[in-house]
Amino acid sequence: MTTRREILAAGTSLLGLTALPAIAGSRRSRTSSDFVTVAGHGFRLHGKPYRYVGANMWYAAYLGADTAYGDRARLGRELDRLVALGIDNVRVLGASEDSPLIGAISPAFRGKTDVYNPDLLAGLDWFLAELGKRGMRAVIYLNNFWEWSGGMMTYLSWVNGGKYIDAHDPAHPWPEFADYTAGFYTHPRAVALYHAYVCALVGRTNGVTGRRYADDPAIMAWQLANEPRPGESPATTARILPAYQAWIRKTARLIRSIDANHLVSSGAEGTIGCANSMACVADAAAPVDYMTIHIWPQNFGWIDPADLAGTRAVGEAKTLAYIRDHRALAVKLGKPLVIEEFGYPRDAGYAPGTPTIHRDGYYRLIMESVAADARAGGPLAGLNFWAWNGEGRAQHPDHRFRTGDRSYLGDPPHEPQGWYGVFDQDMTTKRLIRRYATAFARSAEAALGHVNPAIAWPICRLAL
Repeated sequence: MTTRREILAAGTSLLGLTALPAIAGSRRSRTSSDFVTVAGHGFRLHGKPYRYVGANMWYAAYLGADTAYGDRARLGRELDRLVALGIDNVRVLGASEDSPLIGAISPAFRGKTDVYNPDLLAGLDWFLAELGKRGMRAVIYLNNFWEWSGGMMTYLSWVNGGKYIDAHDPAHPWPEFADYTAGFYTHPRAVALYHAYVCALVGRTNGVTGRRYADDPAIMAWQLANEPRPGESPATTARILPAYQAWIRKTARLIRSIDANHLVSSGAEGTIGCANSMACVADAAAPVDYMTIHIWPQNFGWIDPADLAGTRAVGEAKTLAYIRDHRALAVKLGKPLVIEEFGYPRDAGYAPGTPTIHRDGYYRLIMESVAADARAGGPLAGLNFWAWNGEGRAQHPDHRFRTGDRSYLGDPPHEPQGWYGVFDQDMTTKRLIRRYATAFARSAEAALGHVNPAIAWPICRLAL
């Protein structure tokens, strides 16, 4: 089931980043240079090219909640740690659904009614306010193809009489979960419930800052969902694909009708989650501002965790090919490309302090790919590693998350806690992240260039 050799010495190759070419040809303008914009096939911020090393931190709003399950002091510490690493971009969960699915996080942002959880919404408010204080930016995803936050399967269960499939139910082997979940796009009532939440969140006013989300530079982009797929089996994908593409177009229009300032992206994985078809990826990318890909060598079967040394080269070769193929499409479409999820297991075990030699090599591979593309003036504009654990620790010897646990890690509740995440004690990984983040920041300072003005994006309303 699909869920989730070092190429150059980093110290030498990073030096070339200071000679990046300017980005030209703005597609879309905002009311202020404080917002991230698209210019040509790159991002721009404060009049400069914007390339970043970022983190995934799905649990940020949970920490921000002023409740027993929140921890605002820890949230502040984690953001300060990220700032110290040079990270200013954090991808976070902005939606979760009260769900019967095994492994789904609880509490959730919403149930089946239009009364949403005020504590978690306030937690997201707090998180965004703290980001703003630090000059950081968020990418917020508004749904999930997978079960760990409720997601599309839960929306379906609300409108079909309570029917659902658990992702790891042996009675429903892969790809039954993915094929059933893809029915979400074809169900008007399920999509309408989702769109109602999108309207409420994107149109929200922050209770901490008093600023409308739509006017908040602490947000970089809204994302339609985490890893939306049009199914998995060929028959299901062929049937669902038109509805999937229509859902992307409609939801992107809806978000823009409420918020003219922020970018919109799909949250998609690339061909691995789109019928193994570059045409499918291209159609899904057309309505949004930038492309995304996710890369999971273990989950994709490219490496063997029991033999990382023996399978590492194959995994890295497949990774580079995946990046190369999607980069070519980004050039053709004239859109930025972000590697917004990539993960690699620890050398052994899940606990902090265990070795990360192979993981560090893989992180360097990804980061150097973006750095090399930047030197060439290409579309690779950013990356977000999966994920930031920080001071979070597994609360049980089996490293499994249980309902009621509050020491959140970057690994979602359905996965072993510590599998992919970066701990505050992972010193070699942190040094690598800091080195590339610093180089990317310096490259922006050195690559100033003129951007042609463009007509402001019109505010429109979508008839649902």
